[in-house]
Amino acid sequence: MYVRKAIIEDLTNIMSIYKIAQDFMIESGNPNQWGHFYPKKELVEEDIKSEACYVVCEDDFPHGVFALFKREEPTYSYIENGEWLNDDEYVTLHRIASDGQKKGIFNCAINYCKDISNNIRIDTHENNLIMQKLIEKNGFQRCGIIFVADGSPRIAYQWINDYASTS
Repeated sequence: MYVRKAIIEDLTNIMSIYKIAQDFMIESGNPNQWGHFYPKKELVEEDIKSEACYVVCEDDFPHGVFALFKREEPTYSYIENGEWLNDDEYVTLHRIASDGQKKGIFNCAINYCKDISNNIRIDTHENNLIMQKLIEKNGFQRCGIIFVADGSPRIAYQWINDYASTS
């Protein structure tokens, strides 16, 4: 599997992946994070146009999707019950999803991010226990609670490459 930037021709497959992920989240006890309303097609189109949308592919067929932002995340400016590991420049991983057909989508996406940045932030809903385990398994540290645009809380995580300065 490999990661590439999404193109507008991927939109139908990407929206199918998000629908599968929404259903899975609802079935696994996390009905409120995305429901059947997030992310909207217009948001995904904007992610593609701004080159922030990536797909995880096998044989050029997308089985996973995520958004990667190389700028400060406004909702990360305030954190409760903890603090970020540092204030250095970081990338933010959002809206990661899989069609469930291939194992390792999350790891592939995270490894791609780790190859381009020594400082990554991500957040997830308190009911998204599967994502919490994946995030922690990949070396992220729980930093506290942030609040997304609608005011709902999310568990915030950060990964830093401790060896970046020695390599």
